[in-house]
Amino acid sequence: MKFNEVDFDTYFKNYPNKEGFFGKYGGAYISPELKDAMEEITHAYFTICKSAKFIAELRKIRKDFQGRPTPISHLERLSNHIGTGVQLYVKREDLNHTGAHKLNHCMGEALLAKYMGKKKVIAETGAGQHGVALATAAAYFGLECDIYMGSVDIKKQAPNVARMKILGANVVEVTEGLATLKEAVDGAFAAYAREYKDAIYCIGSVVGPHPFPMMVRDFQSVVGIEAREQFLEMTGELPDSVVACVGGGSNSMGMFSGFLNDPVDIYGVEPLGRGPKQGDHAASLTYGEEGIMHGFNSIMLKDENGEPAPVYSVASGLDYPSSGPEHAFLHDLGRVKYDVIDDEETVDAFYTLSRLEGIIPAIESSHAVAYGIKLAKQMDKGSVLICLSGRGDKDMDYIIEKYGIR
Repeated sequence: MKFNEVDFDTYFKNYPNKEGFFGKYGGAYISPELKDAMEEITHAYFTICKSAKFIAELRKIRKDFQGRPTPISHLERLSNHIGTGVQLYVKREDLNHTGAHKLNHCMGEALLAKYMGKKKVIAETGAGQHGVALATAAAYFGLECDIYMGSVDIKKQAPNVARMKILGANVVEVTEGLATLKEAVDGAFAAYAREYKDAIYCIGSVVGPHPFPMMVRDFQSVVGIEAREQFLEMTGELPDSVVACVGGGSNSMGMFSGFLNDPVDIYGVEPLGRGPKQGDHAASLTYGEEGIMHGFNSIMLKDENGEPAPVYSVASGLDYPSSGPEHAFLHDLGRVKYDVIDDEETVDAFYTLSRLEGIIPAIESSHAVAYGIKLAKQMDKGSVLICLSGRGDKDMDYIIEKYGIR
């Protein structure tokens, strides 16, 4: 199937299908026990998402608690610094409560948990932003909260670990394997298999078995819907290009959702890390192949045995050996172009945005900023809208320790 064979006017009604597939990607490759649990979540979600009471409560939470809508900022000084005439803009998810886009789906998932009568939420986290967001949602709704996090990421993201604990979450250290995001997901899934009757797994991205890729996309679509309306109001036209970073892909899928049916170029930016050698990056859509992990079929990085390959990124939230199935689908369709940015380009963008605009971006978001800068240098006119998925408070100590002040 190609891009011109998909009707994007009805895209969100048709994808995923009732089995949770985006073309050949997605699905639910899970044990019989977890299948029943996922069907329970799916039924509850399709019931509640059509409820006027649920929608009204979620809108109130977004306005009065999260501080939505988040604004768009014109990066005038950075645009002038590039000097091509191309204008850069950022959608400010760093100004969403807790400092990133993650709260958009965490409040929805926790509200769903309350609806289902669950007492606990379970999740994984890499950079810690999803963990902080879910701990916040759990505190808001009065739920218990267990967050699984690799020991490597616990050291890199100490401020977010402290925030989770202050909010009352139980942070469970995962020491197996590379002790990063994949292993945290492994640990969270194992815990959920034991506790699914009383708990719900609030996955942190558009990954995992159906219905999570759909559910997280739907909750995150507020980013793209807002951004499209705001950009039109601000400039009188649509952006020429939209850019967002892609690990699992929640911020990007939320952002892209608002523009899929528009004449806009869309770019997903993957982490090239130290380079293209296996183990030095986490660019699954660029270097991977079709494969199943964590209950879903997508494009993933594999080792010589066909197992998930070791991955690396300077950004803890991007070091995952696969991407969401909808990203794999959009990749194959050619609707979204997926490209890479390495660690050095990312760190340069981190400092450039901070110095020229007074915005310290998350190191994950810095991948998108770096690509937006590169794109603007290649264009002779137009505009680029970047999803600034989170703020960089959590990364400052690590970046200064590893790279110094530039």
